[in-house]
Amino acid sequence: MRLRTLVLSAAVLPFAVAACAAPASRPAMGTAPRALPADAPPPALEAITEAELRRDVFAMAADSFRGREAGELDEMRASMWVAERAREAGLRPAGDDGTYFQFFPLRRVRIAGNSRVTVGGAELALARDVVVAAPVDARVDLPIVWVGAGREADVAGMDLRGKAVAALTGAPNTVPVREISLWSRRYTQAAVRDRAAFLAERGAAAVILVSDSVAETQFAVTGAAMLRGRYALADAGEQRPAGAPPVLWVRGSMREALQRPGARLVAELASESFVYPSVNVIAVAPGTDAGLRGEYVLFSGHQDHDGMRVPVAGDSIWNGADDNATVSVAMLAIGRAFARQPGRRSALFVWHGAEERGLLGSRWFVRHPTVPRESIAAVLNGDMIGRNHPDSAALLGVVPPHRSSGDLVEMAMRANAQVSRFALDSTWDATTHPEGWFFRSDHLPYACANIPSLFFTTLLHPDYHTPEDEAERIDMAKLTRATRWMYAAGWFAAQADQRPRLEPGFRLERPCTP
Repeated sequence: MRLRTLVLSAAVLPFAVAACAAPASRPAMGTAPRALPADAPPPALEAITEAELRRDVFAMAADSFRGREAGELDEMRASMWVAERAREAGLRPAGDDGTYFQFFPLRRVRIAGNSRVTVGGAELALARDVVVAAPVDARVDLPIVWVGAGREADVAGMDLRGKAVAALTGAPNTVPVREISLWSRRYTQAAVRDRAAFLAERGAAAVILVSDSVAETQFAVTGAAMLRGRYALADAGEQRPAGAPPVLWVRGSMREALQRPGARLVAELASESFVYPSVNVIAVAPGTDAGLRGEYVLFSGHQDHDGMRVPVAGDSIWNGADDNATVSVAMLAIGRAFARQPGRRSALFVWHGAEERGLLGSRWFVRHPTVPRESIAAVLNGDMIGRNHPDSAALLGVVPPHRSSGDLVEMAMRANAQVSRFALDSTWDATTHPEGWFFRSDHLPYACANIPSLFFTTLLHPDYHTPEDEAERIDMAKLTRATRWMYAAGWFAAQADQRPRLEPGFRLERPCTP
């Protein structure tokens, strides 16, 4: 295994220096806006304008940021852009060492590019012909045995020990419901995982899986994602199962070669490990109440997306306009509103890095907060707030057991009734919803830490996690309404005499740690 560390390029340092400077519009000492009573309506809705949201979302989702992939210089450049816009909005730095930034280490483990795979004497090219489903270090020279569909009936009475076992991917044990997002990708990932585990349990020294008709359509996109490897916070260690057999996924055209008598698998597989930085951008609008300004209403969203990937219809930049430039620029607009008229509590803004790699930025912040963790009164997280029907939205964290605070829910509902008037879809908050959407955004680590949390969204759409998620497709009027909704809910939380209370006995239905 090779260990490499990526260092932040000097190319971004001028932006970092500018973004660490004092806010451009910070009020002079003694001229802070007057405090308002707790029952005051949201006072700065006019600071949230469609024109500024449009300007910012087209900038952040532009091709020039190349999809903002976590840990890449593209994410770093986007982070500098966010921090500079926060400074211009009048927000103060709240990251490490007096800056807007909190860097944290990612560990990425992937299959090395010099790995080699040969079947029946013919060398296969990584990504084009073969995908190594998980990083592994292995040298194998094994006879290949074909077992068809690779089910119990196909291998009954067979001794698979010490062999490279080849089978069709076939349907996974549990086929995803057709209505679920990214159905073909989910089907393929589950099929590869399930069949490989079944054959490994029966002694296979290596597993070769041949695409069925569904998996074949996903070979380029899903295969490339597998080859990108696995990500975790660096302090979590490598977390690779010891002694796991290599799992190779090949195209359907390889079926005949794998069935030839005497065919052998020869492979030299090596993994490589990187530790390199991602970053949270953190800013604050200090509160006005001497007794409450040490508490924080935290606005949360992620700034990263999927970067440069396999081209789809000729487009290789996965821009992530809705996911999640919409919330990133919404937070800037909300910051402008709080800078114009601060609340009694402070408003804290955290643009999380590496959400797409497993909520890593929010997990890091919850473990290493830049303010006392117990001072975080509420979390208002957003993810994808600019698409679908103009009058629809969803609020997650409302239906038990996801409901962490009835007080916070009431504030968000009151904000919707007064400001945005969306028809709210509560079905996505149910534990039975197949998407499991509650567990897939940055509010989750906060909820796991028993901090009252809500998740604002306008839900998924066919462009989700594709290069088609472009700024041109955002409903700017809806984005403006959703931004004002989040702002108003946060304003009510900032102004309340008492911070939102955690529901007695709050506990999610899945095991959960920050």
